[in-house]
Amino acid sequence: MTYLDEILKSRRDTRHFTTDKVPDAVIQKALHAGHLAPSVGLTDATKYYLIKSDEIKKAVKELFLDYDTKAANQTDSAQQKEDYKALKLEAIQEAPLGLVICYDRSVLNDFTIGTVGSNEAIKFSSVCAAQNIWLSLTEQGYSMGWISILNYYHFKQLLGLPEHIEPLGYFCVGKPATDYDNQPMLQQLNWKQKSKAPFVEEILVPVNYPESLRVTKQTHKESRSIKDALQHKIDHKTKPLGSLGILEKLAQQIGELFQTLEPKIIQPNIVVFAADHGIAVHGVSAYPQDVTRQMVTNFLEGGAAINVFCKQNNIKLSIVDAGVNYDFPPNADLITTKIAKGTQSFLHGPAMSASELRLCFSKGAEVVDAIAKTGSNCIGFGEMGIGNTSTASVLMSIITNIPLQDCVGLGTGVSDEKLIQKQKILQAAVANYSGPEEIEEKLAYFGGFEIIQMASGMLAAHENNMLILVDGFICSVAFLIAHQKNPEISKNAVFCHCSAEQAHVKLLDYLGVQPVLQLGLRLGEGTGCAIAFPIIQSAIAFLNEMASFETAGVNNK
Repeated sequence: MTYLDEILKSRRDTRHFTTDKVPDAVIQKALHAGHLAPSVGLTDATKYYLIKSDEIKKAVKELFLDYDTKAANQTDSAQQKEDYKALKLEAIQEAPLGLVICYDRSVLNDFTIGTVGSNEAIKFSSVCAAQNIWLSLTEQGYSMGWISILNYYHFKQLLGLPEHIEPLGYFCVGKPATDYDNQPMLQQLNWKQKSKAPFVEEILVPVNYPESLRVTKQTHKESRSIKDALQHKIDHKTKPLGSLGILEKLAQQIGELFQTLEPKIIQPNIVVFAADHGIAVHGVSAYPQDVTRQMVTNFLEGGAAINVFCKQNNIKLSIVDAGVNYDFPPNADLITTKIAKGTQSFLHGPAMSASELRLCFSKGAEVVDAIAKTGSNCIGFGEMGIGNTSTASVLMSIITNIPLQDCVGLGTGVSDEKLIQKQKILQAAVANYSGPEEIEEKLAYFGGFEIIQMASGMLAAHENNMLILVDGFICSVAFLIAHQKNPEISKNAVFCHCSAEQAHVKLLDYLGVQPVLQLGLRLGEGTGCAIAFPIIQSAIAFLNEMASFETAGVNNK
């Protein structure tokens, strides 16, 4: 057995340290070993920050304790919770040195070899550097412990890290006080046993995706009798004709959709589809791309506007990772339909492949089909994805033939100067397109994973005879795509509000629809659906519960 084999076997994720200081020569040698690690595209994107301050260590420990409590509450049983709480998972204040290993996402602002398949490749390079550092420290008689149980957003704020610098975690460095009986600590404590050999399997045949898109058209039989009966029922409520305005139209629409004079909303569900967009690297948004990941985490933790409004109105909320440039924990309360870690930039090439487009249509429909099987008959659509107003603007323009400049707005709130830059970038992207005129080709070239999956989900909701709640501009573009596939879908759709995004009113006019609300919203997330939901319930309530002239004994002449 070679010396390297011995080092590999003895490397440990250490939680117990002596008080010996780490000599500068030791840490510098270890960091140089990290510098020699593979670096995708020679980006040199890995950055190191040393922590010796007791004040900072104490603050990091507090961040750990907060999330450690959350982690304990996610265990599977009371016994497992007690076992978890007994584990020593950090030595933040005991270790003589803290190390924060980061990767610099700003390198993605320029073309970077090796990141076309996944922007996360720069993170993988930093992980390779961390492993080299670990092995170098082990060889020198020192060790390291990786702390990842942290709120990374607050962690970055605490350290004053720029937005584009992303930490892998906090690493405790020092001389180990134990070798854990030459076993991984969790194995020594019988928490879990490491397999004796790695999983290895040879893949012999490629997987073939189905060639057809899942966009089966279905028409719903319209009953003239139910339509007339609903109108008669609405007109004979104790009110002047038409005096409840849009509520009367909603009651008529929902009654016709469910083919009943007494419709009910059952298990309403808002689904937020999230994904990243390659076009974002060109500065078309006021926010960096990583905000997509941060907001999805916020959704999962219950802190976003959509969480508040869904809770207020007793609406189930489902979050879908359609293609976020991040690996969420496998135990996250997340529906995973990830196609890839974000689309490619469509400035000089296609955002996605034809097979990825087909997967979007398939996976979006699967999400909604599963919700329909729970008994839900009302589904709202929301989205999250930095850069997706740019994608939606281009899709709107190429489908409707409305000039691109009329389809491009402020999005997340870019400045006037940046809006002009955004328009120029998108105009250049459209001018660079030289592919076929078929809609499928253009959807693949300019589309976003979450937008296409929403369009597919809307088509599936139509097939399941569900009431479809459409949020703002981006969701309306998804509806536009679905409408191109099957115009009958309009019978199912309620457009919840008119967004402050300047193109939205033009799109609603193009579709010939009237929104329920006009509140100047431009948040996304499905918030317009949740806010409009009580009004939709009011339409059903008056239809089902309001007295008629006859039953109330009121003269209607």
